[in-house]
Amino acid sequence: MSQNQGFMKALKCRECGREYPLAATHVCEFDFGPLEVAYDYDRIKKVLTRDKIEARPHTMWRYRELLPVAGEPTVGRQVGYTPLVKADRLAARLGIRELWVKNDAVNYPTLSFKDRVVSVALSRSVELGFKTVACASTGNLANSVAANAAAAGLNAYVFIPQDLELGKVINSLIYGANVIGIKGHYDEVNRLCAEIAGKYQWAFVNVNMRPYYAEGSKSMGFEIQEQLGWRIPEHTVVCMASGSLLTKIHKSYQEFSKLGIVGETPWKIHGAQAGGCNPITQAQKAGLDFFKPQKPNTIAKSLAIGTPADGFYALKVMKETGGHGEDVTDDEIREGIRLLAETEGIFAETAGGVTVGVAKKLIAQGKIARDSSAVLCITGNGLKTLDAVAGHCGATRDIRPSLREFEALLSHDKPELIST
Repeated sequence: MSQNQGFMKALKCRECGREYPLAATHVCEFDFGPLEVAYDYDRIKKVLTRDKIEARPHTMWRYRELLPVAGEPTVGRQVGYTPLVKADRLAARLGIRELWVKNDAVNYPTLSFKDRVVSVALSRSVELGFKTVACASTGNLANSVAANAAAAGLNAYVFIPQDLELGKVINSLIYGANVIGIKGHYDEVNRLCAEIAGKYQWAFVNVNMRPYYAEGSKSMGFEIQEQLGWRIPEHTVVCMASGSLLTKIHKSYQEFSKLGIVGETPWKIHGAQAGGCNPITQAQKAGLDFFKPQKPNTIAKSLAIGTPADGFYALKVMKETGGHGEDVTDDEIREGIRLLAETEGIFAETAGGVTVGVAKKLIAQGKIARDSSAVLCITGNGLKTLDAVAGHCGATRDIRPSLREFEALLSHDKPELIST
């Protein structure tokens, strides 16, 4: 193995197993299967221990042997190690014994889990000599590529659906990225980006750099296991757009188990989607191994991918682990956002409302046992999707600067607080 490969061995087709050099490529030439990074686990097992991990800085790079960069990371060195919150009040409302919230709504620097995948993809892009980076995005990825590229001095082009939430558009423009709005839904944006990636020598993080990019999601799973005291959770609920995050959290559990860093215990991974874009959960509930593409129509725009690239593999993970798929309406998404905010003080974007709403359903259905423990993965911050809850979370109560008016209001609401 050459020194510049780190602990990576090759890119490997997930279907036929053929191996390819560690370059900017993502599809097998023989069967068009997706490529995935293969690691030298024997070497990793000799060097990666709990003690070594615990001695490192509190970022996602404490697990760097299992992330696809050859040397030290150069982009996003402060990303990750977000809080795992013991959510007792939410657990009581949902009727489960123990509940944890993995809160990537406070990830650095753009408040979503996409900072994980982008820091990996851009660090690897720099190693491969790219100067311009790009992506197709439903919002959070565009924000992260724009911010991390700015910090690294890279040129950035981000392609988004034209009707994206204003907060996410501004959060890409502010970093000086070239933001291209496409008059169409995400799948059309993605197709255009595949054409552009084929013509221009750019690093498209979720096209030609996808094998490296996707691996960054594993860091969320590594952190969950460490923060739980080096154990795999019984149940994990993950929102799905492409389905990649769910498959990579599963891979993180497999890798730590294989390396002996955690004990080998059974786990179930459940997938959550919005009812207005639910190709994966619809297939799972029907007992199918394949999904039918859909045209998205949901307030959860960050999950609005009608042809999910990893949908087949997400279905496979749920089947293998005994997990379930479920979906929620727009009103249930808003309810989930409010429930998490009111019980735990965490303001999630619409994808988080999907996760909470689906967990509520799965517990009520008995698919997550009430006497068990679960982790909910919250992937983005509610400040990015204010439009989705505006008009649905109450209103200010306006008075003049008068103690009499305030006490009149208070006596109406809580007369017991008025002193006599």
